[in-house]
Parts: sequence; structure tokens; C-alpha cells
Amino acid sequence: MIDTTVFQNKTAVYYTLGCKLNFSETSTIGKILREAGVRTARKGEKADICVVNTCSVTEMADKKCRQAIHRLVKQHPGAFVVVTGCYAQLKPGDVAKIKGVDVVLGAEQKGDLLQYLGDLHKHEEGEAFTTTTKDIRSFSPSCSRGDRTRFFLKVQDGCDYFCSYCTIPFARGRSRNGTVASMVEQARQAAAEGGKEIVLTGVNIGDFGKTTGETFFDLVKALDQ
Repeated sequence: MIDTTVFQNKTAVYYTLGCKLNFSETSTIGKILREAGVRTARKGEKADICVVNTCSVTEMADKKCRQAIHRLVKQHPGAFVVVTGCYAQLKPGDVAKIKGVDVVLGAEQKGDLLQYLGDLHKHEEGEAFTTTTKDIRSFSPSCSRGDRTRFFLKVQDGCDYFCSYCTIPFARGRSRNGTVASMVEQARQAAAEGGKEIVLTGVNIGDFGKTTGETFFDLVKALDQ
């Protein structure tokens, strides 16, 4: 049981790099923290927690991630800094060594970030929590609002193709997805919150259904009802 009293009235900022899938997952991380009592810091306000969701599709992406981390550490001195995403999964040791970073969370851990935040006291050295690629199995539902009426719904994660030029299967694990029923329920929630357009997102959404015995066409038909 996690004691959430430490999070009451704390503030957080979120910085996302990369694809719409990352933005969707950052939204879910923000929801987890809000439900624990954390509010989003106002513009210009110093935050107690910084969450950086990283990309690692190219070397330039890695560089941008490092720059973003350094910038947030400088802008929010004393904040508890959490780094997750593809760069964190692929190079957790390197990320943990960046000055100011407290916790590095891999693909399997980011959905349970509360249990890794402890009492929010700064660490002398960054600590990394990751799982090997072959053991990345969980599918964490995510849905984010891109603007007032557009939502991005994560329906699939991971990839089985292991193309020689691509790091994504190593960063996100094998292809997996939620059920059609669970995706439809999230779409209903998005509509109830004012969503007029829902964009389906994932690493390779054509693979939807591999882990549930369904197909992407099944999902489209269900959403169209």
C-alpha cells in the first residue's frame, strides 16, 4: 500500500519528447500523480517533481533528451526528477549518471511510478529500475488530449519485427495490446470528456490483436458502432 500523503499539494511538470504514443503515456502518468494529490505546476512556478518522457529513435533524439533533462534540473532546482521512456529503457545507466536525476524507470515500470518515488527526497545518485526487453510484457492503457476535442488513444505497444536500423523493439518490447472492449470503453470516456476526434496510436497498430486473438478491423468496427 502506497502512502500518498507525501504527494499532497506537491507540484509537477512534464516534458515529453518523441511520438504521440509518448504523449499519451505522459498524460496517464500525469493522471496517476493527480489522483495521488499532485497538481500541475503553473507557468513560472517551481515544481516539486519533474517527469521527462524520452525518445531514442536516433542519436539526435538521445542528445535532445539529455538537453531537456539538464534544462529542467536547472529550471527546477531541488525537484525530484524522474526520467522514463525509450532512452531510459535503452541506456538507464547513462541517464542515471546525469546530475540531478533521481529515478530512471524502464518500459515495464513507468505505469507504477508511485512506488518508485518514495518520500520525494533527492538522491545522491540516480537509481535505475528497468526490465530486460524479453520480460517487457505489460500493456498500460493510455489516452491523452491533444487539444480541446482531439484525443490520442494508445491501442498497441511494442514491435516484433526487429529491423536492423530500429531500436524500438528493444526499447518497448514485443507487440502487445489491450482488448477491443477495453479500447471501446476508453473511447467512450474520451467522448464523455468532450472528445470529438480520437486518433488511434501505437508503435505498429497493424499488429493490434496479436495478444488477444482479435484484429485491428475488429477494433475499427467496434469503435464505429
